Formats: sequence, structure tokens, C-alpha cells
Amino acid sequence: MTTGRIARRFAALKKEGRAGLVTFVTAGDPDAATSAAILAGLPGAGADIIELGMPFTDPMADGPAIQAASLRALGAGQTTRKTLAMVRAFRMRDDDTPVVLMGYYNPVYAYGTEAFARDAAAAGVDGLIVVDLPPEEDAELRAPAAAAGLDLVRLTAPTSDDRRLPVLVENISGFVYHVSIAGITGTRSAETASVAGAVARIRRFTSLPVAVGFGIRTPDQAAAIARVADAAVVGSAIVERIAAAVAAGGQAGESGDSADLARNVLGFVGQLAEGVRGARVGVDTIGETTGR
Repeated sequence: MTTGRIARRFAALKKEGRAGLVTFVTAGDPDAATSAAILAGLPGAGADIIELGMPFTDPMADGPAIQAASLRALGAGQTTRKTLAMVRAFRMRDDDTPVVLMGYYNPVYAYGTEAFARDAAAAGVDGLIVVDLPPEEDAELRAPAAAAGLDLVRLTAPTSDDRRLPVLVENISGFVYHVSIAGITGTRSAETASVAGAVARIRRFTSLPVAVGFGIRTPDQAAAIARVADAAVVGSAIVERIAAAVAAGGQAGESGDSADLARNVLGFVGQLAEGVRGARVGVDTIGETTGR
């Protein structure tokens, strides 16, 4: 049976006895060239999986940092087709690191679900997270995504109870993304104990890896999550580094030296990766409650 990049990456992480680092950046932020440089450098900085945000005018699940990133990217001319082209260019130099597109359904619907799934897979995308598409309504994307070989990842939340969780983890692949707090991204952090309990509960219903995001801002916080989950997801804290550089250097597209901005962001990702990679001290807890 052939497995995709996401499954292979989590299998490799399990073999290494550690959790992964999933990094989020918005495609085209703050401009196409700088965004491409950051994307290209993420694996070398320590990102195990990349979430690439598809800019949208109304990112309602995201906090101010990612909302601003979407507006910067759209203002610089980013489109869905350009985002797919970014992935295609990335694949020319990296055929191993999984890339998951994360965003909202409107741009996918406007593109056409079958065409989007086909083109995303052809570009080298591995999975999709569509945050405003509940399982009761995702069949029109789920079917073409499966046909194209794309993993469809769903979100769980602290409010997802034992009746809802089986619905959320049905007909998905790749991994489960657990939102550690109720609310929008980048606003506060969850207690590690509550995250550990939530991960254990999710694992009662699925053998898929569980990645935890929202509110992880520092290497220490990433390490704490890496001790109890299969991956830690960091987004707003990375995006804020881009915003700070733009604010210091001018408008998007005039943000000073793109190489310096990329180095700054990738340096921070390196710190996060050190935290995640040193979190377990050789103890493998990935999937231990499910026998994986």
C-alpha cells in the first residue's frame, strides 16, 4: 500500500521517538519573493510539516496576526493559482516535506472543487484543512480530494465531546488537528494538562496522529505540547515575526532585505524546532494509547 508524505513523515517521527513541528505561514506574505524564500527555508530550519495558508478576505477563525497576513498577501497580489504555483516551485527542490494547504472554503468553491483537488495534487500538495467546512457538508470536497490522493484533515476543539469526535475523525486521513483553545488563533495558550487529556480522548476514536495548535508561541510551549501530542503547530508567532519586519521596513514589497526577513523568521523556526526535538529525551509516547 502506497502512503503519502504525511503518513511517511509521522512514521519517521515515531521511529525517531519524537513529535513533529508543524509551521504555518501565509502564502504571499508579505510579498511573493519573500514568502517563497521563507517556504523554501522551512525544512532546513526544522519544520517537519508545512501548513501554507491560502489568503482570504474574511479569515474568521484566525486572530489579528493571521488576518493581517492575509490582507498583506492579497494586497501584494496573491491568488489561489499563485499559491499552487508556490508549492510547485517548492517541490522542485524538496520532494519530501509534506505541505498542507489551510484556509476557507470560498476560494476552493470558486476555483471548483474537482479542479482544485486535481491542481493541488499536481502541484505537490499533500493535504487540505478547510476550517469552515463541517463534516456534514464536506462531501463535495472530500470525494475529489480522496480521488486526487489528498489527505483531508479536520479540526477538533476542547468542546468536541464523545458524541462529536467520532463524526469529526470519520473519513479523514493524514492527521487530526486539535485546536487547544476555544476561540481564535494567537490569543492565548492552553494548559498542557488539558491538552494531554484532550489528546488521550481523541486517540480513543482514531489511530491517526494528533497535532495540537493555537496558542503555541515559544520554544518552551512547543516542547510542552510535543511531550503529549504527535506534533506541535505554530502559526501566529511566526507570522508576527513577518509583520514586525514589515512594520520596521515599510509596506509589503518594500520591507527591506527579503533575505534578512527570511533569515529572521527561519531563525525563530529553528528555536521552535530545538524545543520540539529536545522535548521527549528519548521517550516515545507517540500513539502509545492506540498501539500505533
